Amino acid sequence: MTSDEFEHLVRQVFEATGLEGWTTEHSRDDGVDAVMVNKTPGGKMLSIVHAKRYSRVVGVSHVRELAGAMEEKKAGHGILVTTSWFTAGRWQKAAEHGRMQLFDGPRLRAMIKEHLGKDVLISVDRPPHAATGPTSPSS
Repeated sequence: MTSDEFEHLVRQVFEATGLEGWTTEHSRDDGVDAVMVNKTPGGKMLSIVHAKRYSRVVGVSHVRELAGAMEEKKAGHGILVTTSWFTAGRWQKAAEHGRMQLFDGPRLRAMIKEHLGKDVLISVDRPPHAATGPTSPSS
């Protein structure tokens, strides 16, 4: 799967949860891979998505980039999705931020199965310093 295909898959998963969205053009995306809108009776909330098709642990720079992009785009929410893993410090940094969600490979796989009805294989070896998130993949 190419990076573009992965970004489209991630958008489709979030659309299947009830959000509306689009993927961005690479030349003008400012690091934002997709934009999702959650329409509620109280208005709309803009979420920006970074999708990382990686085989290594996602570091703090990506969490900081997402926080910066959220500020720049005035987004109320940020989502960082990867095929790989986050370190314990990344989960903590996202929790401290308060408006950011992280989805690692196991969580992404669970979402694809639940919302798209497909059981996929994300084949990435878990490095020793990778951490599972604060909750189970099914939550």
